Amino acid sequence: MREFKTERRLKKIENVIRSRQFSLRVVMENIHDPHNVSAIFRSCDAVGVPKISLLYTIEEFPKISKVSSSSANKWIEKEKFNDTKKCFDSLHAEGFVVYATMLDEKAKSIYEIDWTKKIAIVMGNEHRGVSEEAATLADELIYIPMRGMIQSLNVSVATAVILYEAQRQRAEAGMYDKSELSKEEIQRLIDLWSEK
Repeated sequence: MREFKTERRLKKIENVIRSRQFSLRVVMENIHDPHNVSAIFRSCDAVGVPKISLLYTIEEFPKISKVSSSSANKWIEKEKFNDTKKCFDSLHAEGFVVYATMLDEKAKSIYEIDWTKKIAIVMGNEHRGVSEEAATLADELIYIPMRGMIQSLNVSVATAVILYEAQRQRAEAGMYDKSELSKEEIQRLIDLWSEK
């Protein structure tokens, strides 16, 4: 029975790793509420985002609880930045197009974006939104169309809405069916995750 559970767990790990979308990244900019941080980690894991960039220039780096995030954080790699330009330079060097979320007349609807490309999404602070510097350095601004009187969503909800549109497009394009990793990279991650 134990061997069956181990085998089943290994198969799940392999399937999850194979469907990870290394060409999709979330950048959390100064998000301070730990519940929002944890919820974003859960959405990233659910959609297959393997890495989050933590950009904290004003707020303290968040303490990420394994309990409150349902352990999603242990399956997602994290990188920290305290300088916006360095963060964006690093993303651009990796080939990412950087989209910052902002209500602006120049912003494009998330439904106009081709989410099958290599994209990093910048989500801003709960009260201040994306910083002016991040908005200026981003390649494009995006927004979520809304029909109500209030033109904002909770940041973790907004992140999930965007990620699920990305997942929809990527699933239709068959991107979850073919891994972005080599066999050797897949095996390295299987070995690493098996120890968690």
